[in-house]
Parts: sequence; structure tokens; C-alpha cells
Amino acid sequence: MWQNHQDGQELQRRSSSLQTEREDGHLDQESSPMQASGEAEDSRDENGSRNQYTSPADPEKTINETAHLDTKPGSQPITAQDWTGPEDPENPHNWSLLKRCLHIFPIAFLSFAVTAGSSLITPSTPEVAQEFSVSRTVSILSLSLFVFGLGIGPMIAAPISETLGRNMVYKISGLVYMLFILGAGFSETLASLLVCRFFAGVAGGPVLAVGAGTNADVFPLHLRAVSSSFYIMAPFLGPSIGPVIGGFAAQFKGWRWTQWCTIFIALAAYLTVLPMQETYKKVILQRRAKRLGTAPPPAAAKKGWTQIKMVLTITLARPLHMLATEPIVSLFSAYNAFTFGVLFAFFAAYPYTFQTVYGFNTWQYGLTFLGIGVGVLLGLITAITIDRQIYMRLHRQAKREGKSVIAPEHRLYVGMAGAFGVPIGLFWFAWTANPQTHWISPVLAGIPFAWGNLCVFVSAATYLIDLYGALNGASAMAANGLARYTLGAVFPLFTFQMYRHLGIGWATSLLGFVSVVTLPIPWVFYRFGPGIRARSGYDTLKV
Repeated sequence: MWQNHQDGQELQRRSSSLQTEREDGHLDQESSPMQASGEAEDSRDENGSRNQYTSPADPEKTINETAHLDTKPGSQPITAQDWTGPEDPENPHNWSLLKRCLHIFPIAFLSFAVTAGSSLITPSTPEVAQEFSVSRTVSILSLSLFVFGLGIGPMIAAPISETLGRNMVYKISGLVYMLFILGAGFSETLASLLVCRFFAGVAGGPVLAVGAGTNADVFPLHLRAVSSSFYIMAPFLGPSIGPVIGGFAAQFKGWRWTQWCTIFIALAAYLTVLPMQETYKKVILQRRAKRLGTAPPPAAAKKGWTQIKMVLTITLARPLHMLATEPIVSLFSAYNAFTFGVLFAFFAAYPYTFQTVYGFNTWQYGLTFLGIGVGVLLGLITAITIDRQIYMRLHRQAKREGKSVIAPEHRLYVGMAGAFGVPIGLFWFAWTANPQTHWISPVLAGIPFAWGNLCVFVSAATYLIDLYGALNGASAMAANGLARYTLGAVFPLFTFQMYRHLGIGWATSLLGFVSVVTLPIPWVFYRFGPGIRARSGYDTLKV
């Protein structure tokens, strides 16, 4: 009790000393946007600043969860929804750089493990088809249902994260994910294999969604692009490395070992998550209030269902509405969904191509995905370089001119460059995958494709968040994710037949022609984006 009293006095002292700064507007009032799971705390006003939970599409404009720790006259109230000041030691933005990085690495590693699990089974699909006496297309459902589950998982993540915090999402999701992968490995029927793989994807999906929120929690806005690039890279690198590992497992141990390898990787990643501290502002402050003996008032607790309703609106209802009414969201979602679908189509196209044309065995064609992995790494380097050399220079210039924000269209430079990589890689692969050309050429074709794929997605993600703010930006990214994982699940199912009937050259060229049609999208929004967002039905950035 004495310790609680001392803590309360210390909070009061800090609040009083910082009151003048608050009144002068010197304190950093930036909230932490949740980029994918729908947990957002603010929206912009006409000056580019933020107001909590305001949106034209949000009927519950304010979720009041205030727990006053001190309301004496002459002192600034400290609530369960605010820090004590800019130097609050519990604010993750004030952690050391090393500590913040150590909270990004585990979620990136776990995201890598989950997405690697999607493709690690693909080299063994012929064996799965043989064991269960089904067609090769049916055996690919073990990939497609997993990917579809990844798209559904974020809807589960948001309510858990809102009530229990982000760390509990990682711990619960990671554990359930490994249990379903274990079940898949022990499956004796195709039905049980597919069911376990689907629910493994559902369990792994929250990790991909909530990780973006942790990144926003620990890094301030001007540093977030670099950390976001590292985090975003992991879900793209995982699918490209999975077949490399799965090829050796399937060749020498059998298809069940692809699942055991998936568990080993996930377990290693899961262990790095366990020491992490909670980073979600609301949960940290609620625990602080409880520790100080000042729990939120009963009225706030009754609004739990209202809050969950709002979260589900952000992650489900509003994303569908934005897909239908916002051209920026719909076109970028279609673009990212197409390139994501092509990536997963390669898990059927690569085995067919390298076995048919070059006679590769399982572990050999698994290694061909290394070209895609190299492209992902180069995409990361490109995104970081453009951010540091161009975007940050513009940001510093804007600050010198007294501007609080810069046009979100500057985020599109990465995508404008990367858009050329996708068709180059596809046409390169299409017309060099033949017996007269060395096998290394179609392998290298994966580099520009993967480079462009990552660059376009990083650009789209940062643009949508900057444009719509944390609240509506989360819904925009939820719409993007729903479209990506839907096409990622569908494309592999028709790839084998398409390549067999059209041939490798024309089947891949067909995808290339579509990528040429979508190529101008980042360029169009760079040129016409200000006019389009001015007519948006949602609150967008005012520059």
C-alpha cells in the first residue's frame, strides 16, 4: 500500500512538472497506429494532427476508458489512456534502440516461421497425392487452405489484442499454430490433413496482423519505415525459403517431415517471443492503473462489447466498404493480391517447370526458390535506401519549412520502381524455361519478380497508412490482406492445369500481360492521388 502511495505521488509530481509543456503543445501526442489488425487510436484533423477514435464511418467515435489517478486542482489528470509525459519509461518509444530491435526480431522471426509453414509442404504434394490417392491439384489444397486461413486469422487477433494485449496474441497463436501443425503431421486421412492445415493458418494469421501494431508501438513515425521494411520482409521471405527446406525433408524423409521441420522452426521463433514485454499502450496503462490501485471505473468496463464491435467493424465491415467505394484501396488491393497470387502460383509452377524441362528431383527444384529469396532481400535494401535517401530528406526539409506532414504520395517511389520488376521477371521466366537455356536463367528470373513484389507491397502499405491514418488505414490494410490471401489461396489451384494446357511460356506470359496492365497503378496515384483523396468518403491526410 505504501509503495502504491509513493507511485501515485511520483505520477502526480511528473504530471505537474509537465503541465506547462502540455499547454504549450510541446509534448508528443502521436498515437501508435495498428497497421493491420484494426487496433487504432487516432485520426487526423485538418492540420495533420490526431484525434482519438474519430472517423466518419465510426459510429462509436470515442471509447472512454479513463481511470483518473490524480484529479487534484492544479495538476494535470493522469488517465489510463495517456502517458505521464514524453519521457515516461513505460512508453516503448523511450526504450533503448537495442531493446526495441529485440522486440521486432521475435515477431519477424515468428512471421517468417508461419509463412514458411505455408510453402514448406509444397515439394511433398506429389507424395501426398500418391499416399491419399488424389490428384495433384487436390493435394495442393494443403497449401491453399493454409493461405486462406492466414486471411481469416486477423479477425480473431483484434479482439484478443484489445483485451489481453499483443504479447498474448503471439503466445496463444504460436502455441495453437504448432499444435495444428503437429496434427497435420500425424494425419492419416487427407481430410484431417486439410482441416489441420486450415486451422494452422487461422492460428498463424494473428501473428502477421498484430506484428505491425507492435512495430508501431516501439518505433516513432519517422523511424518506422525501416523497421516496417524488416518486418514486412519476413512474410515474403518465409514462403521462398520454405520449399528449400521442404525439398530436402520430402526427398529424404517423406512428407510428414515437412511438418516436423515446420514445428522446429516455429518452436525456435516461439521461444524468442516469450521474454517480450507488452507494447500496446492501452494494456500497459490499464495494468499501471491496476498496479496503483486505481482500476478503470465500472462504466468503462461495460463498454467492452462496444469496443469489440468497433474492432470488428475496423477488421471486417469497413474493409469491405472501402474495397467497394475507395479507388485507392480497391486498386492497390487488386494489384497486391495479383502479385501475391502469382507468388503462390509459383509453388505449383516451379515444380512443374523444373521437373518437366530440366528433370530436377524434389530437393533440386526446392533450391530454385532461392532466386525469389534473393529478390526479397534486394527489395528490402531498395525500400530502406529510398526511404533514407529520398523520403527522410523530404521529411527533414518539411520540418525546416514548418510543415507537420508531407504528401503521402512520396511513399510511392519504392512501388513506382518495383512495378517494373514484376513483368520483367515473369517474361524472363516465360521464355527462358526451355531445354535450350540453362536452368539458372529461369531461377534468376525470380529475382526481379520478388524484388518488385516486395517493393510494391511496402509502398502500398506505407501509402495507405499515411493517407488514411491509423484507424481507417488499419481497415484499408485489412482489405488489402483479405484480397491478397484470397488470391494467394486460389491461384495455386488452377496453375498446374494452366501450365499443362498453355505451356510454360504462354501461361507465364499471360500473368506477365496482366502485370503490365497493373504496372501504372503507383504512377497514376503519384500523379492524381491528391485529387482522388480529396474526394474520399473517409478522413484522409490534409497536406
